This record gives sequence, structure tokens and C-alpha cells, in this order.
Amino acid sequence: MARAYGSRARMALAFETTYGTAPASGFTRMPFASTTLGAEQPLIDNELLGYGRDPLAPIKDAITADGDVVIPIDAAHFGVWLKAAFGAPVTTGTAPGPFTHVFTSGAYELPSMSIETAMPEVPRYAMYTGCRLDSLSWQMQRSGQLQATASLVAQGESRAGTAQSGTVATLPLKRFGNFNGQVTRNGSALGNLVSAQVTYTNNLDRIETIRSDGRIDGADPTIAALTGQIELRFADEALVDQATNGTASTLEFGFALPGGESFTLTAHEVYLPRPRVEIAGPQGVQASFDWQAALDSAAGVMCTATLINDEETY
Repeated sequence: MARAYGSRARMALAFETTYGTAPASGFTRMPFASTTLGAEQPLIDNELLGYGRDPLAPIKDAITADGDVVIPIDAAHFGVWLKAAFGAPVTTGTAPGPFTHVFTSGAYELPSMSIETAMPEVPRYAMYTGCRLDSLSWQMQRSGQLQATASLVAQGESRAGTAQSGTVATLPLKRFGNFNGQVTRNGSALGNLVSAQVTYTNNLDRIETIRSDGRIDGADPTIAALTGQIELRFADEALVDQATNGTASTLEFGFALPGGESFTLTAHEVYLPRPRVEIAGPQGVQASFDWQAALDSAAGVMCTATLINDEETY
């Protein structure tokens, strides 16, 4: 009997024309490190009395389909997740490239996706339809793998013994690394930075209506949020002064490859809380700022994500 192994697992993704309906074609193979995307249906204890001490059969509860996908931040595939987070980009450039894809926050409508995860040994091909991206987050540090976590809300799951994704397209995998990263504040490199964390959230509202199939009717975006944390070696009071004065600054989180590919997320108007600066011992003093971004009236948006690569469209 064959056993499923993550080393043989595959994932394919396509954007839907109709919410909750998997397209017949147009799937792209997606790299991933791990995923918890799945559907579950708990059981409700039977509360009825009069049949003795042994319980009656439980009742099925509603179906919940959601989960996280841990993905690499790369020059091509990451644009798919940015489209899921922000909506379709404005793309400029001429063939054969490079092309500049500009994603902006604030879209009222977000695209939905169908995602198939495959375990061919079993075989098990699970298609998750009506997937919308709830949040996208990543951690920047001096070393280690550069990965992002995409949190998804799906409408439902269907399982089959063969692949439903058809012919799957592939994109080149050119990963960014922490070594390629930089954070700037008002256009200047942010010095003494130890780590940075970024989270963009759509705050999806699940439409949980009464249906015979137990699925949700949709997942609609509400007020978006862009938050994170920067941790620095304490060398000056510039950020503390900004927090005390309640003024805003621009933070830019970027990665670039020698071939010209780059990804930049610009938070146009960032506010900092006043931190507690602790002296924990003889080692260097560090300060953490849990920042929040807001709508910038000049830019007209809260944030802008710019991806430069050789992909003509998303």
C-alpha cells in the first residue's frame, strides 16, 4: 500500500471566473514549503435522553475550509499571491521584459482562486474552491530562508482520484533571500535593524448562510490592515521621537536580485507606538516598535507593492 509523503506533494492554482467554481484550465504549479489548507467537519454530541447512559450517534456540524500556505518569496510566483492579496496589478513594460507590476491596497473586490493539492501515492487530489487570501505575512532577518505565510479562507473541498487541474503551467523559480533585503525609512536605509515583520490583512468576513451543502456563501474583504514590527539596536532616539510626536514616516521593505528582479512593499504612512526601552543585562540594548500603516492622502492608498520580473501578466 502506498503512503503519502510531502516530498511528492504538488500544488496547482488558478484564478476563478465564477466564485466557487474551479476553472477547466489555466492552473499554475506553485512552490510551497508546507500547508494546512483543508476542510473539516466536527461532530456535535447528541444531547437526547431516555436511551440509557450510552450516547446516541453524533450530529454533523458545519464545514470549515481554510488554512495557511508557507511559500517562498520569489520573483515570479509571488506575484500570484500579491494578486490574491491586492487584486490585479497595473503592469507596464514591453516584451521580452522586464515588466513592472504595481499592486495597491484598498480594492473592494478581490479575486478568488481554486487550489488543488495532490498526493499521487494515495491517490488524493483535493480541490479547494472559492479561496480568498485573508492575510500575507513574512519575517526579515539577517540569515535563514525567506518565506511568507498566506492565510486562506475557502468555500469548500472536493476530492478525486485523479488530477482536476489539467495541463499545469510552470514559472521560473528565482528566490529572494534575506541577504537581498533592505528596509528604508523616508528613503534612507534603516540602521541597526535586527529584524522586521510585515503582515497585510484583508480581514475577510465569512458569509455563513444556511445551505444544504454546509458551505459558506463567500468571504468578503472589510477594513484592511498593514502592521508589523521592527526591532533595532538602540543607537539614537529618532524613532522614539517620531512615536512621541505622533508623526508618520514611510517604510519600504525591499528585495533585489543581481538579474534585475525586485520586490518592494511601500507603507506610505506609518505610525509608531512609544516603546518600553529595557536594559536586560550587559548585552546590547534593543527596542521593538509595533508599527501600523494608514491611508496616505497624497498617495491615495495605504501601501504599494511593486514586483519587477519577466512575467508579462498576472
